[in-house]
Amino acid sequence: MYTFLIADDHPLFRDAIKQVVDERWPDATIIEVSTLEEAREQAIENDDLDIVLLDLNMPGAEGFSGLLGIRNAAPVLPVVIVSAEESPDVIQRALTCGALGFIPKSSSKERIGDAVHAVLLGKTFVPPELAEAIEEKRRVDDGLRERAALLTPAEVGVLELLTLGKPNKIIAYELDIKESTVKAHISAILRKLGVHSRTQAVLMAKTLDFG
Repeated sequence: MYTFLIADDHPLFRDAIKQVVDERWPDATIIEVSTLEEAREQAIENDDLDIVLLDLNMPGAEGFSGLLGIRNAAPVLPVVIVSAEESPDVIQRALTCGALGFIPKSSSKERIGDAVHAVLLGKTFVPPELAEAIEEKRRVDDGLRERAALLTPAEVGVLELLTLGKPNKIIAYELDIKESTVKAHISAILRKLGVHSRTQAVLMAKTLDFG
């Protein structure tokens, strides 16, 4: 039968997830951990694990580091994020980082059970009511990446320094180029990214994880 790893630092929520698993899979083995380090150790050492239910914002996690750490430790082990976050951006990023499912903590017990069941069958689960917004976010991101791919290495270097808030004069100094060259690169960056200000370019760059 299945072996579940529930990783959440809140005992009450671990109990809630455990109840869902007990009701849906009464013969399952359930392992509970409250830290990322314990979760990672289980992912590495426990060959019986079938699925990990992971809180995205456990202490010690920065962004998606907890998810990435487990994915790197056990690449074939299915991981489902269970989080209070519900934005399409966060869900899309979690899927991009290797999660096979995303369950908002506001979900009903039935929804949680259905989501886990889908992942155990090899499917990907996202909240149906958010699926369209997530797909739109993916299309937008793909479009941004296509535009960013038009940038030359020199322009990427300038854009990375722009995201750090550095003025043209400092960028010129650090890249050992003329300030007029920096201005020319910025003009090309704005044109290729389809934006009208360096602020918009910086926002787009941060979306694409430049810098």
